[in-house]
Formats: sequence, C-alpha cells, structure tokens
Amino acid sequence: MSDRERTCIEFRTWGRYALFTDPVTRVGGEKCSYHIPTYEALKGVVKSIYWKPTLTWVIDEVRVMKPIRTQTKGTKPREIHGGNTLAIYTFLADVDYQVRAHFEWNEHRVELAEDRSVAKHLAIARRMLERGGRQDIFLGTRDCQGYAEPCAYGSGEGAYDGAGELAFGLTFHGFGYPDETGRDELRSRFWMPKMVNGVICFVRPEDCKISRFVRPMHAKNFRLGPSEFAADTEVGEV
Repeated sequence: MSDRERTCIEFRTWGRYALFTDPVTRVGGEKCSYHIPTYEALKGVVKSIYWKPTLTWVIDEVRVMKPIRTQTKGTKPREIHGGNTLAIYTFLADVDYQVRAHFEWNEHRVELAEDRSVAKHLAIARRMLERGGRQDIFLGTRDCQGYAEPCAYGSGEGAYDGAGELAFGLTFHGFGYPDETGRDELRSRFWMPKMVNGVICFVRPEDCKISRFVRPMHAKNFRLGPSEFAADTEVGEV
C-alpha cells in the first residue's frame, strides 16, 4: 500500500447551493460560480472535517454526481459602512460530489515533527467524517451550507458517467500560503481543468504552471506542548 493510500479518505459532500467564485466576477459585488468546485474550496471542506498544522490535505479527485445547474438570486451583501445594496449572485443549485483526498506531512512545520503519526491522524479524520466534520461545512462561501459523510468513491450512478471529456478553460485552482510553500508571500494559482466522464483529477499545487503574487504574508508559528501531544496521542489510540 502506497503512502497516498494509507492516508486517504473518501467522502460525499452535498448542499442546496454552492458558490465557487470566479475572481473575475467579484468586481462590483456581483459573484458568479464556476461550474465545478475549485481545489481550494474542496480543501476547505476537508479542513472543516479535520485539520491540524502538522499536515497538509491534497485533493486528488472529485466526481460530479448531479447535473450542473445554475440559479441566479438577488442578495444583500454586508457592507462595512452600512447601506442596502442589492447584488446578483449566480449559484450552483442542488450539488452533490464524491471526493477523494489524502494528507501529507507539512515539511515546513518542523516544530511539529513529533506529532507525525499516520494512524492517529487518519483515525481522527475518519471519526470526524462520520460525525459530519469538526466545523460547519460551506460549499465555496458561508452563504452555502454543506454536509459531508463517508462514501465509497466511484459508487453509485453519476450524471456524467460516459459523457466524455469537457474542458472548462482557465480556472482558479487555489492559494499558496507561506506555511505550505515556505515562502513569505501569498500566491494564487490557476490551471486548465477538464472533466472526463464526470471525474476531475486535480493537479498538485506545485504543478500549477500559472500563478500570481498577491501580497506578502508570514506563517504563524505553532508549538505543541507536552499536555496537548499526550491528549492527541490518547485520542488517536482509542
């Protein structure tokens, strides 16, 4: 069994609406969703299920289970200085996905090397998945409540099984944060996804050929105290 298979989880995530925002449509308060979930959005779902700075989640694949449908709604975004602005958001409606992901050790967090226990973190991640996650799950934005549960990836009938290949052009992939890249900056990544028979295989973050500098940023330091390490070890061994 490979290291990837040893640290893998498979789950279903679904919701009434999703908003995987295209950055180009954010000007003026109007937002329009991509037709497929972004790597960063799915990574956020997994981190809501279980995350610690010791590890980094990598999204391998997503399978689109229901037909892609959009719905436009008027909404009133919160403004810092008050006001009653009406904005038009284009959501995805009635979404359902199967996701396969695995975790790797965050090599830039050398101060947490003692916390690197595959059995412990995998057991906690699967336990949290059975409970629907440690934190609330959102599909792209806080406006879109999501849910998660374990599943067998590839099971069931998908809306695009046998549909062939569909390309989506240049799409936002995710952000490169300092604690994951080792660089004191925030970068945004882009790629050219394609869906084959309902399945999208994500490229790894370091394999994205298009990226853009956003702003300087520094990673936060974490220290694992003896009591915290003992408590986590005890939980993982139950």
